[in-house]
Amino acid sequence: MSAPRYPRYRTGDDELDRRVAEVVAAAGPSDDADIVFELVASALRMGREHVDRRELKIANSTLKEMRYAFHVFAPYRGTRKVSVFGSARIAPDDDAYLTAARFSADIAARDWMIMTGAGPGIMAAGIEGAGRDRSFGINIQLPFEAVADSVIAGDPKLINFRYFFTRKLTFVKESDGFCLLPGGFGTMDEAFELLTLLQTGKTYPAPVVLLDPPGSTYWTRWRDFVIDELMASALINEQDLRFVLITDDVDAAVEEIVGFYRNYQSMRYVGRRLVIRHRHPLTDAELAALDREFSDIVVSGAIERVGPTPTELAEHDAPDLPRLGLRFDQRSHARLRALIDRLNRSTGSEAAG
Repeated sequence: MSAPRYPRYRTGDDELDRRVAEVVAAAGPSDDADIVFELVASALRMGREHVDRRELKIANSTLKEMRYAFHVFAPYRGTRKVSVFGSARIAPDDDAYLTAARFSADIAARDWMIMTGAGPGIMAAGIEGAGRDRSFGINIQLPFEAVADSVIAGDPKLINFRYFFTRKLTFVKESDGFCLLPGGFGTMDEAFELLTLLQTGKTYPAPVVLLDPPGSTYWTRWRDFVIDELMASALINEQDLRFVLITDDVDAAVEEIVGFYRNYQSMRYVGRRLVIRHRHPLTDAELAALDREFSDIVVSGAIERVGPTPTELAEHDAPDLPRLGLRFDQRSHARLRALIDRLNRSTGSEAAG
């Protein structure tokens, strides 16, 4: 069995690199042997550089938590998932609890799965609404939330995290949409972090619903603060509010999440080009209108139909779907969200559907 070609990132010791390459090759054939080599090289470099034992423990626990999470989610890659956030302190008879349970039941009926923090309150409501079979529990080890909700306890889709950052990574990586109900500091943290990731393009576009129970002003007052303090001071712009829908209507919340993928399917960068995969082709007139309306976010060329790139074909990445390609400016992420909304409203999409 031949050893993999050495990546540029190595241990710095030629003999050690050779032995690492042999071990990686002996572990089995892999198209990703170069990345496995670098993972091993990183561990060995930390050991040779005498990294503090506490820091080694952090790196070790982080990698193990990520590996296990990848393993748990692997069988469900083809199923859409929505994360439901909110307070652990909400009682089962609270309107927010009932709203979370109804939202989760309704979207599970549309063949989606639910991800929650696996604790009490809104998290328990989400799991109970969707049911055990359609729920993931992304638990964090805390003194007052250490035990998972009884509905998800013992389920293989329950993951217990030590670190918030690996837990957050899992929520963002695995979710296709987000629904946030009233909560405390943790919910605020999740809301602003999501908006930061979307605004800066550090995660791909996804629908975000801020769902108030009937009679609540929690999210509408949050919006007032954002407008009066952030937008009025030019710390954000009006386009940035496009990332969220604020509503007290469960049906509207479900439609916002599901409707985001009415035509849009996914996107990825291939080289300098952003490739948008969608389900139903656009007419020539719709494509021309899209190119005119969003020319401000294209740095050169036009928005045009493209075929699957060699990279996408090699990775079997939705090769049969129609595609749009553009040289996106990588700054106007709120406008990119508007482009997706326009794509989902296309008449070609509706006719095909």
